[in-house]
Amino acid sequence: MTDVIPRVRLTGISKRFGAVRAIRHADLEVLPGSVHALVGENGAGKSTLIKILAGAESSDSGEIAIDERVVSFASTTDAIAAGIATVYQEPQLFGELTVAENIFIGRERRHRGVVDWKKQHGEVSELLELMGLPERYATVPIDELSIATKQQVAIAKALAQDASVLILDEPSAILTDAEIDVLFGVVRRLQERGVAIIYISHRLDELFRIADTVTVMRDGETTGTHAIADMTVRSIAEEMVGGLEVAENRRRDLTGAAPVLELDGLTRGNDFRDVNVRVGEGEVVALYGLVGSGSSEISAALWGMKKATSGRILLDGGPVAPRSPRHAQKLGIGLLPADRKGQGMFSFQTIAFNISAGRIGKFARGGLWFDGKKARSVARDMISRLAIKTRNERYPIASLSGGNAQKVVLARQLVEVPRVLVLEEPSQGVDIRAKEEIHTIIEELADQGVTVLVVTSDLPEALRIADRVVVVRAGTTTAEFGPDATQVDVLAAAAGDAAQTEEVGS
Repeated sequence: MTDVIPRVRLTGISKRFGAVRAIRHADLEVLPGSVHALVGENGAGKSTLIKILAGAESSDSGEIAIDERVVSFASTTDAIAAGIATVYQEPQLFGELTVAENIFIGRERRHRGVVDWKKQHGEVSELLELMGLPERYATVPIDELSIATKQQVAIAKALAQDASVLILDEPSAILTDAEIDVLFGVVRRLQERGVAIIYISHRLDELFRIADTVTVMRDGETTGTHAIADMTVRSIAEEMVGGLEVAENRRRDLTGAAPVLELDGLTRGNDFRDVNVRVGEGEVVALYGLVGSGSSEISAALWGMKKATSGRILLDGGPVAPRSPRHAQKLGIGLLPADRKGQGMFSFQTIAFNISAGRIGKFARGGLWFDGKKARSVARDMISRLAIKTRNERYPIASLSGGNAQKVVLARQLVEVPRVLVLEEPSQGVDIRAKEEIHTIIEELADQGVTVLVVTSDLPEALRIADRVVVVRAGTTTAEFGPDATQVDVLAAAAGDAAQTEEVGS
């Protein structure tokens, strides 16, 4: 049997940005009709490597070959012309335009200078069929589609460009389990057509469902390429972090702790209903639900973003009704939002500004002037305490990796330690090392007596960090598990297995 010619081969790639060496040495070889996973911590160099392949950056050294032909890209247009397309986590589409218009925008099929609508419609129909979407979607505006369907349209757009190499950058990060199944179905159909797929993900467990091969990057280098069948989640993680030990699940029983935060029959229209949760002093409770379960809406009510229509929120036994984030803060409730870019960060401001924002009163001098020196001092202290990787507090938060930016947003809530800390998806989109560091911070806060409610759709995270796990399904709390819970039991409850459902808050 003759060897298969690689669709893509990157050899000896390096890249430096000023004094920062983003890639020291990287090799990558992807076969046609294969799904090749590329994994690594934030800052490992994988994003830079993909940008080089996509034509968004140029390498300092090394070689790119497509079907054994050495190529050089001066722009993304050059890469697209060579058959390389990238689909990002958040599809880059025009919401007011239809599916067909998005797929062919800037590349309309024309006949004698006029758009050939018949030809476009025929091509769109074939692409939608490949994506598993009905033909009628061709005329539907993008804004009317679900996020998963938008992603399918983005893939269809890439294929309309005759892509033979498809880069999927964290495609499952914002999808439900059912939507991930649809995505994987699309990926398998593309494999059958001979498309070479580079799949980037922090969710290592899903690689075993879809990938054939995995390449690991660490500290700007590719450390190894392996058949996925020869690996485990742990072996991949160990190679990614270079031997960092991942802590075992917490084993504490704090069921007798006096309740600090109680949700008693909390209800808000169709968002959530009859929610019952109790969190004791120094306890970490995970509110776990699949995406769309209603758990994020519950946390929004706790921080005054959405008002409950019935039921009660109790803080140290007394009823409270947060009217706004500022009011919730005054009550002693802090929040780390899931959307750190949209709700938690001032992207072009410094780290010091981001840490002090929301606590301006603490840094007022004489009641009138902002004490910048004090704010910078507090920021330096937080950088040290939370091990935020940066040169100093004057750097913009946008210069940080996802995990370090997340720690800056968390630091803002700790300038004045809250009575209750609500953390939404605290480690979403960050690498294994950053996740472990964030989990350690949470544990230390709990040990200091802070009451912590972690709202997460990451089941391993829920089991790793929480003393108890409360499951949310279809907008209501359905089951509660202690520290010895198994993934199978909790997931079954979240998915609606009646045998795993038990009354919560009784």
